Amino acid sequence: MTETAIQLQAGDGTIDGFFYHPGGGRRPGVIFLTDIGGIRESNRGMARRLAAEGYAVLLPNVFYRTGRPPVMDFPVKMGDEKTVKRLAELREPLTPEAMARDASTYVDYLATRDDVAAGPMGVVGFCFTGAMALRTAAARPDRVAAVASFHGGGLYKDEPASPHRLLPKLMKGARLHVGHAVEDRGMPAEAIEQFDRALAAWGGAYDSEVYDGARHGWTVPDSPVYNEPQAERAYAKLKGLFDAALR
Repeated sequence: MTETAIQLQAGDGTIDGFFYHPGGGRRPGVIFLTDIGGIRESNRGMARRLAAEGYAVLLPNVFYRTGRPPVMDFPVKMGDEKTVKRLAELREPLTPEAMARDASTYVDYLATRDDVAAGPMGVVGFCFTGAMALRTAAARPDRVAAVASFHGGGLYKDEPASPHRLLPKLMKGARLHVGHAVEDRGMPAEAIEQFDRALAAWGGAYDSEVYDGARHGWTVPDSPVYNEPQAERAYAKLKGLFDAALR
């Protein structure tokens, strides 16, 4: 297993991050998008684990426009003024257009590496980047064939830029897994129902479910609501998705 610090030149600045490779030749490429907390040891460990399954994993700092890790360098307290201000600073530069530009940078980086397979790629997002994962796939339907979102917020909104409207732009034959949290203010039951209707109308291969007893952030080991049994089930779903779509 190799872990390499990377810097990617993009139109909006320099994207820092890490690239993980298990060795043994060309491997399918995967883009691993962090939750709102940004790159830290917990999600680096998650990326390493996925790479050990036989994937070439790019872990970019999706918040590079705002700063380098750690992007949250103080105790996070939801509702606290300092936390609210910092979350806004991280979110605001990431417009749908900015996400699409970044998506091409990520895909093109993997595509140019001689240790990444020439076939389809996958993307996974958590929390804030659940929607970003869908936008990444829609921006590069020529390469992204598998999308996973865990406790993703804002997947369905009654507005023109809602992520659900991008489903028709995905690669033909793309596969999706969407894992929702219970009682999630970012994706309440009504929004999940509407999103599921959009998935059914899209007609592609998808799996959408609410993980029983799992609250927003349950997949990430350093989260205060980490739910190990459900996190392991989510990981099995992710691995199954990528194995089916990318190998």
